[in-house]
Amino acid sequence: MSVRYQKLNKIEDPLVFLNVKHPIMNGEIVSIKTPNGELRNGKVLKMNKDLACIQIFQGTEGLDLTNTEITFLDDLFRIGISKDMRGKVFDGQGRLKVESNNEYTTEIIPEVIRGINGFPINPTRREYPRDIIFSGISVIDGLNTLVRGQKLPIFSGQGMSHNKLAAQIVTQGKVTTGEDFLTIFIGIGILQDDAIFFRKKFEESGKFQNVISFINQATDPTIERILIPRVGLTVAEYFAFDLDMHVLVVMNDMTNYCEALREISAAKVEIPGRKGFPGYLYSDLASLYERAGRIKGREGSITQIPILSMPNDDISHPIPDLTGYITEGQIVLTRELHRKGIYPPVDILSSVSRLMKDSIGKENTREDHPDVVSQLFEFYSKSKELKELESIIGEESMTSIDRKKLKFSKDFEEYFINQSFKEDRSIEQTLDIAWALLSKIPKNHILRINKDEINKYYNKNLNVEELTRKGID
Repeated sequence: MSVRYQKLNKIEDPLVFLNVKHPIMNGEIVSIKTPNGELRNGKVLKMNKDLACIQIFQGTEGLDLTNTEITFLDDLFRIGISKDMRGKVFDGQGRLKVESNNEYTTEIIPEVIRGINGFPINPTRREYPRDIIFSGISVIDGLNTLVRGQKLPIFSGQGMSHNKLAAQIVTQGKVTTGEDFLTIFIGIGILQDDAIFFRKKFEESGKFQNVISFINQATDPTIERILIPRVGLTVAEYFAFDLDMHVLVVMNDMTNYCEALREISAAKVEIPGRKGFPGYLYSDLASLYERAGRIKGREGSITQIPILSMPNDDISHPIPDLTGYITEGQIVLTRELHRKGIYPPVDILSSVSRLMKDSIGKENTREDHPDVVSQLFEFYSKSKELKELESIIGEESMTSIDRKKLKFSKDFEEYFINQSFKEDRSIEQTLDIAWALLSKIPKNHILRINKDEINKYYNKNLNVEELTRKGID
C-alpha cells in the first residue's frame, strides 16, 4: 500500500530527509512530485528511528520543504528483463535510451521483472571456474588467462588506454566451444566522448547485436552510478542462469562508482574510513564482485572484468587494494610501457590470474602453454635485473647470453605485449609468437620447458614479424 507525505525536514545534495509514521523498507522506492508537478523517483537509503533518508535519482533541484510530495510505493527497485535487450543501450536505471535518430525507440516487453540486488550464490552450490574466455589479446590469453566465472580486474591510471582495452575485450571476447555467449558493458560515470567511442566501436565490430550496454555519463545523476552495476548484473544473472548463456560483464570505471559511494556517504554524515570512503566499502564491492561465478547444475556463467583507474597510480589506494582482496588476480597497466607507445601497456610482473593454472594446457589451450608462460616470466624478470647491470657496466662488458636476454626483453615488449587495437590473435598464434622469441635463446638456457615440447616447437626460422601481422590480416 502506498503512503504519501508532503513535508520534508531537510534537503542535502541528492538526499532528502523526512519524518515517517509507517513501517518502511531499506531500498524501498518512492515517487516524488515537485512543486511544479514534475515526477521523479528515488529510494530509501536508511532509517534512523522515524527519520527516513531518501536518494533522488534526478537530483533535488526545484524541491522545497513544504510543497514536495513523497509517495512510498511499498516495493523495491526492480527491472524488466527480456531477450530483446541484446544490441540495445540503456541508462543507469535500466531504461531504454532514446536517441535523436530514433534508432532505439522500440519498447522492451519484459519477460521477467527482478530486484536489482540479486540473490547471493550459495557457496556450496558454486562450481570451480574452468574453461576460458578468449579476448584475442596475447598478454591476457597467454599470460593472464580469463576463466569463465572469474573476477579479473584491470588496474589502470588516468589518461591510460583502459577505454581502448575495454572496447577490444568487448568486441573480441568469445568462447570457442560453440556455446551461447553474451557481453554486457557497464559504463559508470564516463565522459560523453567515451560513450560515443564505445558505441561506435561496438557497432563497427559487427557484434553489436550480442552486446547489451548500460551507460551512465558523467553528467547523469550520481545516484545512478550506485544503481547501474546492480542493474547490469541482474540482467547478466537472467541470461546466465535462466537462459544458460556464458556472460562477460565489463564494468568501467569502478573508481567512479566508489567516488559516488563516498559522496553519498558524506551526505548521510556517516563516519568515514580510509581516505574518506565509507567503512563498508569492502562489503559493498563484494556484493557486486561476488555475483560472478558458476552454479552447479547450470550451464551458464558470469565472468567479470571490473576496470578501475587508480588515483595517482597508487595500487595501495583503498579501491584497488580492496578489489584485489575480493577478486582472483589483477591485470595492471603501467605508465612506463604506455609512454613507450606499447598497447596494451600491461605490467606482466605485477599481473596475475590466479585461476589460469587449472584451465590451460592440453585440454583447453595447448600442451606447451603452462611451461611457456613460466619461461617467459623467468626471462622477462631476469632481463629487468640485467638492465640495471647494463646501466653500471655497459652492454659491451656483458656476456653474450645476457645480451640475448636483453634483446629478448625488447622484442617481448614490442611483439608479444604490443599489438594493434584491431588485432585479434588466436591462442595458437600467441604461443607461436612466444616460441619465435624463445627460439632466439640457446636451447640449453631454456630450463622451464620439457625437452619434448622444445623439440616440437623450438624453431630458429620462426619470423615474429610475420606472426604478428596475421592477426591484422
